[in-house]
Amino acid sequence: MPIPASAWQKSSYCAQGNSCVHVAADPAGVVLVTESGDPAGTVVAAPGAAFGALLRTLKSREKTGV
Repeated sequence: MPIPASAWQKSSYCAQGNSCVHVAADPAGVVLVTESGDPAGTVVAAPGAAFGALLRTLKSREKTGV
């Protein structure tokens, strides 16, 4: 099932241009990630819990400078 364009959210860390990460969730709670330069290209899918764990890890490393 294709994800509507309105469901994709651009990363808040993205500057202007075509090098942005876009994220969406499908109805089953699977998180989808793609690159804005080629949105019809590769889409990475991960369970919502796994994506949440990734974000928590990245945020904790950002705070500690690791």
